[in-house]
Amino acid sequence: MPEGPEIRLAADRVAKVLVGRPIAEVTFGLPALQRFERLLTGSTVTGVNTRGKAMLTRFDNGLTLYSHNQLYGRWYTTRRPSFPKTNRSLRVALHTERHSALLYSASDIEVLTDKQLSQHAFLGRIGPDILAPELTVEQVAMRLESDRFRNRALASLYLDQSFLAGIGNYLRSEILWAAGVEPSRKPADLSSAKRNRIARNTLQISRRSYRTRGVTVAPTLAARLKANGLTYRQRRFWVFGREGLSCHRCDTPIRRRSMGGRNIFVCSSCQPAD
Repeated sequence: MPEGPEIRLAADRVAKVLVGRPIAEVTFGLPALQRFERLLTGSTVTGVNTRGKAMLTRFDNGLTLYSHNQLYGRWYTTRRPSFPKTNRSLRVALHTERHSALLYSASDIEVLTDKQLSQHAFLGRIGPDILAPELTVEQVAMRLESDRFRNRALASLYLDQSFLAGIGNYLRSEILWAAGVEPSRKPADLSSAKRNRIARNTLQISRRSYRTRGVTVAPTLAARLKANGLTYRQRRFWVFGREGLSCHRCDTPIRRRSMGGRNIFVCSSCQPAD
């Protein structure tokens, strides 16, 4: 499932071909949205942003295309008139004179006015976007310390979009490993210094993944692993998906556990239980 960095990278691709350009043609694959085709045709895209795992494409007529890419939704960008080779169902097609932005398979799609956007149920209940440039370490630490979140196990908390929007399963494993915290621990049980360390790594790991297109290990290690012949998939993560392999920090074998119904990967040495 794509996480915040992947959704933001997709938004960047869509923005590159749409922003500032008039929309020459609009097609919706969902019948309930087809009434908006005429309203959006001829408008200009003014921005493409994200909130966690949702993408927001804004038009100069005051409408916003909301799409929540959970498990199956995927955006493609192409030069007109080409289409990708895929068996997915086309849900949205936004065409400029030269390019197309195409959304396949997603079902959670809406066209919203500014008022509807401000009252949107999902957007109203999620927390700050982990990639928002204004989000600070201090703000993340304050959320960890708050009465609402401080007594939750970190393994559960770091999948809760109302805590921070955009974190998913791989970021959860990577952040908690980098912070040296056992996933069953609660923020209330940790020192202020440890909570600050978690907050700092939350932003560092998430933003690095965005900058590097999904690589969470430190740049020097990533370069060394690449030079040693490891593939992108093999050198991408500190612990996620590396069950049985040696921890990059201490050589202890990485373990896979199930917490909150999802796999989480830990190093028992770097993330001690006490």
